[in-house]
Amino acid sequence: MDETLGFWGLFATAFLAATILPFSSEAAFAAVLAGGMEPSRALTAASAGNVLAVAVNFGLGLLLYEATHARMERSRWGRRALVWAHERGYWALLLSWLPLIGDPITMAAGVARLHFVWFLLIAGTLRVLRYWIIMQLL
Repeated sequence: MDETLGFWGLFATAFLAATILPFSSEAAFAAVLAGGMEPSRALTAASAGNVLAVAVNFGLGLLLYEATHARMERSRWGRRALVWAHERGYWALLLSWLPLIGDPITMAAGVARLHFVWFLLIAGTLRVLRYWIIMQLL
């Protein structure tokens, strides 16, 4: 396997899987490990791509803030959701590593305007930890 191609391919796969495409970067991660990529390189590529993607999701959430905040403020349930996001948003990030629900949580963190450094520490660490656990299991 071409290490450079494998590295950037895994990076792109991990990035896209955490943003717009509904597929598993974990399968690609396992495949490159099985193909002989050095585990630390695979961990770096997958983690960097996935963490960058959740940062993009957060940024998209910030951009959506104006459009969504005004609408949410007009409804009772919307106001409750905003309060919940501000009060418990960091706790919700503990679920951000999960498939299907994790990526929307990272965008909602931007809409809720959570502090980016704390967001990145929590969500980013969990994303890296997920790949590290997979690597240990293989």
